[in-house]
Amino acid sequence: MLRRFFWQSFLVSYLCSLAAVSAQKLELSPAEIPPGLSTVEFFSSAVNRTMKFDIVLPQDYETSTQRYPVLYLLHGYMQNYTIWGRNLAASFYARNLDDLILVLPDGGNSWYVNYASNEAGQLNNWEDHIIEDVIRHVDENFRTEARREGRAIAGLSMGGFGAFALGLRHPQMFISIGSTSGALSYARTEAARIEAGVEDAPAQRNPENQARFEQADAFIAEIVAIPGFSTQEERTPLGKAFDTVEQAKAYDPFETIYNVPKSQMPHIYLDSGTEDGLIQEARELVQLLMVNNVPFDYMQSRGQHNSEYWRRSIGHMMTIQHEVMQRALGNRP
Repeated sequence: MLRRFFWQSFLVSYLCSLAAVSAQKLELSPAEIPPGLSTVEFFSSAVNRTMKFDIVLPQDYETSTQRYPVLYLLHGYMQNYTIWGRNLAASFYARNLDDLILVLPDGGNSWYVNYASNEAGQLNNWEDHIIEDVIRHVDENFRTEARREGRAIAGLSMGGFGAFALGLRHPQMFISIGSTSGALSYARTEAARIEAGVEDAPAQRNPENQARFEQADAFIAEIVAIPGFSTQEERTPLGKAFDTVEQAKAYDPFETIYNVPKSQMPHIYLDSGTEDGLIQEARELVQLLMVNNVPFDYMQSRGQHNSEYWRRSIGHMMTIQHEVMQRALGNRP
């Protein structure tokens, strides 16, 4: 059964994959800003704070009057809005497809849900942050195809869960939902934990890993640069995502998929690396889709839960979701 400590302890190994590690300390350097990528700052009323997202526009955006479909890519746990575009090649594939706007929101360590209870005066409506605030801001300020046929959502790990949770709760908004290495059982695991009366325990790190964590956290906080929302402590919501089993099940893709009529079901894409422990969750969801005769695209290839795999999988996922949107918009024979 997954626990939050998995995601917290995963950060250290993940950060090491982004930088060369010396015997003494992490050697960290910021990624280059890819062509066409810019950062947008705006106020999100859903979480009552200033937030940011990266956006990648088509090469001819400034010289054309065309409207473009939009893909929203959600980051993983202890990642941020910069990871997809600057570290994981999403900007390259977006510019290669060209007739696509790529939006890379930030959801902190929220799992993209509206929190059932909050502490310290926080407002943690992270589902609303994406569904209402980010999408509205993008549609109002960029030439988007602001309709279901021109909108898709996807993500990795926590973001894969978020894409499926939000996409199945709002099928009228997305023509396609996608997950690469998705932690699809998060809500189901939380429901089981609550039902069993088990408290959520924080991660424990040895002194060496704690030192690396603090160094990497400080480095990444300077890149994120969102006031009051840059360090991992700041980016982890205070409160509870779910107080009851019913609240958790309301976000569980294995449950909510039954609420969507087949006529309104978004296109579904899943993939996972064969050496990734989360592949069993993808396979289980695939079996559910097959039993219920729901169309989907699924890919598994050699790889682990790491950036090397995601740099490969993102091109495949983006290409398929882009094609789904273009066909839905009537731009294919």
